[in-house]
Amino acid sequence: MGRGMAAFQYKYGGGHVTNRHWRSINHLAFFLLFRFLMNHNPHGKDKMSSSYDEGKSFARRDLLLKIQSESQKCWEENNVFEANAGDKPPTPGEKFFGNFTYPYMNGMLHLGHAFTLSKLEFGAAYHRLHGSNVLLPFAFHCTGMPIKASADKLVKEIQQYGNPPEFPSADKNPKDELTNDRIYGQTTASQEKYRSKRSKAVAKSGSYKSQWEIMRSFGLADGEIVEFQNPHHWLSYFPPLAMEDLKAFGLSCDWRRSFITTDMNPFYDSFVQWQMRKLKKMGKIVKGKQYMIYSPLDHQPCGAHDRASGEEAEPQEYMLIKMKVIPPFPPKLMVLEGKNVYLTAATLRPETMYGQTNCWVLPNGNYGAFEINETDVFILTARAARNLAYQMLSRVSEKPTCLVELFGKDLIGLPLKSPLSFYEIIYVLPMQNVLVNKGTGIVTSVPSDSPDDFIAFQELVKNQDFRVACEVKDEWIFPFEAIPIINVPGFGNKSAEKICFDLKIDGPDEKDKLAKAKEITYMKGYNDGIMIVGEFYNQKVQEVKPLIKEKLLKADIAVLYYEPEEKVISRSGDECVVALTDQWLITYGEAEWKRKAIECLDKLNTFSVEARNSFEHTLNWLNPRACSRSFGLGTRIPWDEEFLVDSLSDSTFYMAYYTIAHLLQNGNIYGSDNSYIRPEQMTDEVWDYVFCNGPAPQTIIPSIVLTKMKQEFEYWYPFDLRISGKDLMQNHLVFCIYNHTALLPQHHWPRGFRCNGHLLLNSEKMSKSTGNFRTLRQAIEEFSSDATRFALADAGDGMDDANFIFETANSVILRLTKEISWMKEVFDDKSSYRLGPPSTYADHAFANEINFAIKDTEKNYDAFMFRDALKTGFYDLQAARDEYRFSCGIGGMNRELLWRFMDVQTRLITPICPHYAEHVWQKILKKEGFVVRAGWPIADDPDSTLRMANKYLQFCMVLMRKSLHKQESCHKDAKKGAAASTTLVKNKLSVGLIYVNEHYDGWKEQCLRVLRDKFDGKTRSFAPDEDIIDALVNCSFGQEQNVKQVQKLCMPFIKFKKDEAQNIGFQALEPKLPFGEMEILEENKEQIKRQLGLDHIEILSSSDEAAASRAGSYASVLRKNPPSPGNPIAIFLSKLEYQSQT
Repeated sequence: MGRGMAAFQYKYGGGHVTNRHWRSINHLAFFLLFRFLMNHNPHGKDKMSSSYDEGKSFARRDLLLKIQSESQKCWEENNVFEANAGDKPPTPGEKFFGNFTYPYMNGMLHLGHAFTLSKLEFGAAYHRLHGSNVLLPFAFHCTGMPIKASADKLVKEIQQYGNPPEFPSADKNPKDELTNDRIYGQTTASQEKYRSKRSKAVAKSGSYKSQWEIMRSFGLADGEIVEFQNPHHWLSYFPPLAMEDLKAFGLSCDWRRSFITTDMNPFYDSFVQWQMRKLKKMGKIVKGKQYMIYSPLDHQPCGAHDRASGEEAEPQEYMLIKMKVIPPFPPKLMVLEGKNVYLTAATLRPETMYGQTNCWVLPNGNYGAFEINETDVFILTARAARNLAYQMLSRVSEKPTCLVELFGKDLIGLPLKSPLSFYEIIYVLPMQNVLVNKGTGIVTSVPSDSPDDFIAFQELVKNQDFRVACEVKDEWIFPFEAIPIINVPGFGNKSAEKICFDLKIDGPDEKDKLAKAKEITYMKGYNDGIMIVGEFYNQKVQEVKPLIKEKLLKADIAVLYYEPEEKVISRSGDECVVALTDQWLITYGEAEWKRKAIECLDKLNTFSVEARNSFEHTLNWLNPRACSRSFGLGTRIPWDEEFLVDSLSDSTFYMAYYTIAHLLQNGNIYGSDNSYIRPEQMTDEVWDYVFCNGPAPQTIIPSIVLTKMKQEFEYWYPFDLRISGKDLMQNHLVFCIYNHTALLPQHHWPRGFRCNGHLLLNSEKMSKSTGNFRTLRQAIEEFSSDATRFALADAGDGMDDANFIFETANSVILRLTKEISWMKEVFDDKSSYRLGPPSTYADHAFANEINFAIKDTEKNYDAFMFRDALKTGFYDLQAARDEYRFSCGIGGMNRELLWRFMDVQTRLITPICPHYAEHVWQKILKKEGFVVRAGWPIADDPDSTLRMANKYLQFCMVLMRKSLHKQESCHKDAKKGAAASTTLVKNKLSVGLIYVNEHYDGWKEQCLRVLRDKFDGKTRSFAPDEDIIDALVNCSFGQEQNVKQVQKLCMPFIKFKKDEAQNIGFQALEPKLPFGEMEILEENKEQIKRQLGLDHIEILSSSDEAAASRAGSYASVLRKNPPSPGNPIAIFLSKLEYQSQT
């Protein structure tokens, strides 16, 4: 595409891509070419291609795209989604302000973004439909490392490989890092429980891609990619594209309030600087040292947003136990003569050090002797030494110095003096299960309380060949026995031995059993264990653990050591460490501030217990966090401009900025040059006045403008809802709570957070490398916006991973277009429908279903359960319409009722499929105004009894149809050999006798009476069966039989009724249904006749002996299988048989 192209009409949104944005065409052209090739190359077909890519017509999809474009143009021309504050504070429910965690602008928006955003979009649209004044703004996050790191990668790739780069063959996939489960300790199970089980790093696995290749995947030509060496070019390129895609999606956004972050937007830059100064003035930002995940390459802390993998990892604290090597040293260590040499084992359980019997190393593992200071040397892995070097535990800061490289086998047999051990000397022994990628690769052994240690030690004791192979001397093993140090109730004082015996663990290869044993012993030991040795004798483990830790540190026989909980790779490609950094910190976790945060959470709607538990847990462990960095894009720390505000600190309060952004920026996302306010005029006093009810500032900003800004904020705040993926629960969302409670009074604190899981595509994780991936733009072109939105709503609503199914999107294309055609037919063929108000039973039943749909869908939208809203407001409602159409027969459907159905269905689907709904509203129903503001449909109170009666009727007809078919089969078999056609006509079953018993009587009625007495309506549970049987035995019929006879007679019926009551409640235990069965069947005789193809039917009472006799030879059927409430019995006769009985 040449730069001379003046403009490009974006097919779906009705907007334009001007010269500045012409490159978006390349992305679209690339996708069109890709799809063309896939359609014409069966061997190269993407396994995720939709059925529409398999030669089917696109006409229906293109109709939805046309409708989509027309609706969006109409909305934009009429500023439908612009929201302005009222003159007075809003009454409850008058306004709805919802926002979304703004996406990062280093690429195109994809379906994962759209899924989370859809929760806000559907909810906001519902509130708008309900008459609320709705504000849905959207912004673009550009702060932090990713963009700068990507731009720098392009620079390096061009420098190294030319322009365009000519890369060598692709690198192999890096080996997966193993997890070391041999580190002594209990991973804080409570923290693990709430960590996202599906790290983004999983989605980023696969073959390595150069940054140049990534840019090509966006549809960029090589000549264009060069421009992205400038990080600010990303900010001018991707946000406008994202805005186009979101408009095409139909996002009901007030785009006047949109903005980008960083100092490229001077107004937002001023806002963040004010926020930082305000927090510092309040004592919430301080300078201090803290252990942080840190990138040595970038020379700064690496926050969650700055990581390519390990986004959720935190620094993990260990104690390094200093086990001193006793001279004389072996030849390999002679270079260390004169120094204090220690093997350092990482542990999370200092209380168990009393029970050490030996030390484990990996025989073939790589170790080194590293200088800590002038006198001390630690033997450990190079990876651990690198971490220590950034924690002021290296002779040369940040540069570990290795004096001698070692293998684990060089250490076997070394005598050690280990802190707290009851043995004067212990020895280094080999263990094949020790891993070296976590901790230090040195593991101290406590076989009394560690199942791994117990089994490994027993292996050495029992296996002489293994000892010989490893050159292990007997004197290093046999004098040592497990030392009881902790008594654990139920496990004794050697819990490891006990659990290994119980689980029948025979060797170190039974890893699953060992993992289970470890989990049990560590948890029980910590929670219930009592020390039985040392100065803390008879005290609880959980109480003395910190005391023993303090004792070891004070005696200088242990040091603190930190490393990332899992491998962390920065966006720059650097493996991160934990560093003790001198940082500007936000004091999250400070007691009084934490109390206010908890108070805010208590009143917050989290929409699920799981989310609330996660927030509570995070608030309990959250500690101060760094808020500054020296690399990337963003806002400068105003009092220390060497540093930038990090991306998790400039995104905690920006929801307030939305309320006045349009007044500052004049609709320009970068900060308008023609605004009547200048950025420098937004002083701290002005920001305080607008957001914090500060005094009127001395400023040249007109007072009317100041008043308007304050009015906007006071009207819209607090925000009602913030939508986010669950991966931000442990950081961003909790930071948001903290910042709001610090800066604003209680009545402006957030009201709701709703979190969702990740999105799968066709039950598989999204992955560019496998082709199972869709950008939002691709999905819109492939399915249309409304079909995409529908499939997103249908994907799921909880915190578990949701599933976008292509077949659902395709089926919706068919459903919506067929519905349009049907509605046009209804309006074009008015003569086929009954006039006047609804009058028949079918009319009333259908009208009742419409009322249910309105009420149930309203509840589902209120709860943000959009899949359920689709069920009740679309699927169920359409099923009711189809049933109504089938029920009406010759009499025809009622026109007034059909029009109400179309009106209601259109409104109910509006939040999810607004383009379709707007088209129906204006072009078919010929309504005035916009459907998105049409108001929620009014409903009468639904009649549960009528619904139950109608379900009964439908059930009966299904049952009768089955009975008729069965009886016809028997009838034909019996008539075989008779004269053919004439006989068959004469013997055709054309009469139905329907026998009804409306009331349980006899022993069944007494059973129901007992069950009602033994039923708890609140819990829908029953007393034990023994109590029920005892009560039955005391009934009149029970006194005539023994217990076994009562059980045999009654229990099947009782079980059936108990199950029914647990499903529908107390009503199931009534002796009759809440409606007259004979009345319902009598009223619908014509429908029953038509659906069963009968000439005549009669509704008869089974208690009427004369009526029963009319069954003739089939009377035995009634005796063997008598009707019961809710279960009538139908007998079918030929015309001749019927006449003979009358």
